Amino acid sequence: MVKIEAFAVEQWMDKYETIAKYNAAETCCASISVDDLRALSEDKESNPLTELQSTKLTYGAIRGSDKLRTTLANLYSAKTPAQLPKDNVLITAGAIQANFLLLYTLIGPGDHVICHYPTYQQLYSVPASLGAEVSLWKSKEADGWQLDLEELKSLIRPNTKLIIINNPQNPTGAIIPRETLEQLVDIAREKSIIIHADEVYRPVFHGITPMDSKFPPSLISLGYERTVVTGSVSKAYSLAGLRVGWIASRDRSIIENCADSRDYTTISVGQIDDAIASFALSPDCIHNLLKRNIDLARTNLAILEKFIEDHRWACDWVKPQAGTTAFVRFNKMGKPVDDVAFCEMVLEQTGVMLVPGSLCFGGREDFKGYVRIGFVPETEVLEKGLEALRVFMEDGYEEVPVVKKLALR
Repeated sequence: MVKIEAFAVEQWMDKYETIAKYNAAETCCASISVDDLRALSEDKESNPLTELQSTKLTYGAIRGSDKLRTTLANLYSAKTPAQLPKDNVLITAGAIQANFLLLYTLIGPGDHVICHYPTYQQLYSVPASLGAEVSLWKSKEADGWQLDLEELKSLIRPNTKLIIINNPQNPTGAIIPRETLEQLVDIAREKSIIIHADEVYRPVFHGITPMDSKFPPSLISLGYERTVVTGSVSKAYSLAGLRVGWIASRDRSIIENCADSRDYTTISVGQIDDAIASFALSPDCIHNLLKRNIDLARTNLAILEKFIEDHRWACDWVKPQAGTTAFVRFNKMGKPVDDVAFCEMVLEQTGVMLVPGSLCFGGREDFKGYVRIGFVPETEVLEKGLEALRVFMEDGYEEVPVVKKLALR
């Protein structure tokens, strides 16, 4: 029987998100409706649901509609010398299925995987459950959550099959800059190692612009065939309820093998989901949708930054450059608080939902005192949530326990 670790962050979300008054744990840009999408679109006459009203609701296109796959292929081909064929894109039920299918397809006993850390637990727990040895390539707060390429070289083994990165990164909001990506590709190419980039928070870049030399392109654009990226409409595009994600690669064999594995899970993505995703990512809509979400992220991040600055006596962070999450470290007199107890007390007393870092991103061993805050809900939700948290910091924070020292063994 396959043994897989409990998925801590998803279990935390499942336990509390329906009872929270102010959800500051959500990682999606504030959700929108089909009516909202139509208002954002330049094509005011089009309705993604109209043509489906007379369409028989079969399984639809098994690998995703030609329209959606072509749209995504075109997005990945922007500013690159070679067009990505639509058949190099596979539509999945969210990025979580995209990641699982890819790992299930590529990894088995005897393989070695190197995974960017901290990150979404799926990216290192699933390879381990499949029998692979997993080494964590750790970014550090002291370095601005950047990765050390010399450390990567020391982690590579003769059986290293896959390097996994998350760019922009969950939970820190850090980016892997262009130069690091280019050097990573050179290292992987020398050993013929596959690189997988989970780019689900791309392209919500609010602290860096494409004019900056450090601005990270999609990994798939860097000319190395043995790269594969995953994404979805959930985080950057505010459409988590569609359950539409994808796998894209220059290596067609990876896509074909993932398609074979996918036959044993979901046969296809629903036609309605596919149609709305195609509409959202179309040239008529995507630019206004992204502008809406990047503007929202910038507005809300400024509000969160003000809260952090007002509470420097208790918390600190590396300000995110991208994505929708911040990793904030809470302490009392220099000692990290018990972040699980802190999040539980905050939720119980204020209705504000946060995510404890040590439980959900480090198995209680790492990131003690860290809390992930999702800062791109509706602005009103964030403002009211932070105001409630402000009251807690004044009236209840002194009751939060600190982490006890571990006994020496």
